[in-house]
Amino acid sequence: MSKTNTSSPPLWTDREKQIFRFFFLFFILQAAPLSVDFFKVVFSFNWLHISYGDIFNLTRLSAKFLPGADSFVNWIIVAGIAIIGAIGWGRTKYKEVDYNQLYYWLRVVVRYRLAIGIIGYGFIKFFPLQAPFPSISNLNTSYGDFTDWKIFSMSLGIVPAYESFLGAIEILAGMLLFFRKTATIGAAIILVFTGNVFISNLAYEGGEFVYATYLITFALFVLWFDAQRIYKLVSLEQPTAPNRFKPHFAGKTKTLRWVLKTLVVFFFVFFYGFKTYSGFHQDPYQFPRTKGLSKAAGIYNVSEFKINGRTLPYAAADSVRWKDVVFEKWATISVRSDREVVVDSANYEQVFKNDKDRDYELAGTAGRHYYSYTVDSVNHVLLLDNKNPHYRGEQLRLNYSRPDSATIILKGTDQHHNSIDVVLNKIDKKYPLKLSRRKALKL
Repeated sequence: MSKTNTSSPPLWTDREKQIFRFFFLFFILQAAPLSVDFFKVVFSFNWLHISYGDIFNLTRLSAKFLPGADSFVNWIIVAGIAIIGAIGWGRTKYKEVDYNQLYYWLRVVVRYRLAIGIIGYGFIKFFPLQAPFPSISNLNTSYGDFTDWKIFSMSLGIVPAYESFLGAIEILAGMLLFFRKTATIGAAIILVFTGNVFISNLAYEGGEFVYATYLITFALFVLWFDAQRIYKLVSLEQPTAPNRFKPHFAGKTKTLRWVLKTLVVFFFVFFYGFKTYSGFHQDPYQFPRTKGLSKAAGIYNVSEFKINGRTLPYAAADSVRWKDVVFEKWATISVRSDREVVVDSANYEQVFKNDKDRDYELAGTAGRHYYSYTVDSVNHVLLLDNKNPHYRGEQLRLNYSRPDSATIILKGTDQHHNSIDVVLNKIDKKYPLKLSRRKALKL
């Protein structure tokens, strides 16, 4: 078992003990995966083929008593439990314990939980998955049809090298937290880095500000251990004694400590890193994995549109006639028209396995309706389902023909069971973002 090795252990006043009991219970409850999503996440694992998404979802778990997105209401519940627990603790025989030893172990829990949380995000940035390069549909959507959050995300997605740099910083900070001597440096990096993430989420109406605050509070707790000494030494330029508290491990306890530490680092750094690298090349989680109609990817002008046999000429304000259609490389078709789009505002990080749940391409976007589709290549039929949860159940059944490589003809029924005939002509469009900046762009 561990023993305390210190020449002058700090003395704790009764007030400090009372405050510590609250923070001990508060951070333990926050660090433990006490989430309504816990069983949903864990039981969705295929333990023989764990994916990087499974590990990310595991690192993302925090105390949550209410379903849905993170909320500070969960914090209030945790704080209430911690207050009641601290009061009860102070009335038991266990109120007089070795608080230096307890403080050390609390810092261990907080350090490791913070490291796991920040590394979880680090790898999906290092291999630019979190903010991918914009889809063809996104590149052909008006700037004003995006929410602030989507603009921010796409702005990061067009510079994958910078996104990888940000991920590397998070991974480095997380690695520093695994070691007691470098934990303060790691916490300081996270405080600056995640503080910027917090401000960005507020400025661009992102959905990660609660979790960013969660990481910031953990970083503050780790940093507080040395903050007073650093301030005294650097700012006040006064002689400062180091904290000499050091746990002593011997025998089986020492071996167990190294085994557990090795397992944590291996699983959340090396194994997770390898899985994320593999996922980046084989299954980026923001977009569906199912391939779309062969050699159809691109944007198409709607040269002819008929509904119930009646031809509709182009009109900018027509909510029925399509303006253009995009076929993605994956099984998504987007249709631009003047028809209203109720924006899917899901803007907090989620890694989904099923294509039908992967909504990044349409989240935070108006101006287009996005459809997932299945292809019956024998009968030449496309079955479209609107991906927006506000239009659940909306389907189109369309027969397709391809008289040449640049034309697709669609005939079938729309969501209102009207018959439609659509002629699509592929546009040979160049995107400056995809062209080398060293070469001149010829329009």
